[in-house]
Amino acid sequence: MTTQVASLPPSAASPDRLVRLVASGAVIVTILYLILYGLYALWEPSALTAYTFGSLVNNTAPLAIAAAGETLVILARGFDLSVAGVISLTNVVMASYPVDGPGGALLSLMLCMAVGGIVGAVNGYLVAVLRLQTIAATLGTMIICQGLSLVILDAPGGVVSDFVADTLTDTLFGFVPVSGLIVAAVVGAWLMLRRTDLGVALYTIGTDEAAAALSGVRVARTRFLAFVAAGMVYGIAGFMLTAQTVTGNPNSGSPFLMLTFAAVALGGTSLSGGRGGLVGSIMGAALLMLLQKVLFSGGVSSFYTGIFQGAVLVLAIVFSRALTHLLERSRA
Repeated sequence: MTTQVASLPPSAASPDRLVRLVASGAVIVTILYLILYGLYALWEPSALTAYTFGSLVNNTAPLAIAAAGETLVILARGFDLSVAGVISLTNVVMASYPVDGPGGALLSLMLCMAVGGIVGAVNGYLVAVLRLQTIAATLGTMIICQGLSLVILDAPGGVVSDFVADTLTDTLFGFVPVSGLIVAAVVGAWLMLRRTDLGVALYTIGTDEAAAALSGVRVARTRFLAFVAAGMVYGIAGFMLTAQTVTGNPNSGSPFLMLTFAAVALGGTSLSGGRGGLVGSIMGAALLMLLQKVLFSGGVSSFYTGIFQGAVLVLAIVFSRALTHLLERSRA
């Protein structure tokens, strides 16, 4: 009898874990990605080669990293529109001040992260200290960053270090994309952060800010650090984009604005905060970029890409909610 009673809590908790796992955005978007990649392989036999997969990872990396940064802010119930401005600014800075060699690549990366961190600190101060609305504050910083980008480089051009362009778009051992390792490093940093007090506080604030404050969570400090960390991650995204495009463009970040939020929502992170994670957002970005490849391979005009991306986003969210309700009803 004792053994039976002791076994009840795990068995009772397992349906809850099953519901969260099966209905989570990260799992759903991963399944969709595998299905879509299978379709891509049918239309494009070279999709199964290391070169094609590496190219796809290279194309995905900037958006995936940008979505990871945005997730940090959204988890704490905020929005950050400055992602587009930071990517544009870091892109033109790298193209205008190239530094060659491994040391130069590291210096450029640190510079991009510093630029993003400064913008994030400004956002954090405006939102956490001055208590401005996140959309208004980050819209202002985005416009400022875009303006600075035009001041630094008023037209597409510039020069990118050969080492940065060649190394970050290359593969290790012939099949491991370097850009994929950068994304994996971001995920690893998140997995460590999630177990810290700051990581827990992000979810607590996003779930119930008032209750978090009453329980001793330093809301302003947490939100400020979320914006700073997000800005630094945007800097990495700009660094990766520059390596991929091998040029500077003061408007290079503009396409990332809507796609970043789409990737976050597609990955299962609640835009109202408190639920989700970076892995789902990264997979959401990967799915959006793969969809472009599939449509191109299928002969669909690029003008319809946005329509299909939006449709996939809506269907994934609806399916996730429907599955959650179904599993919860069956469990009850």
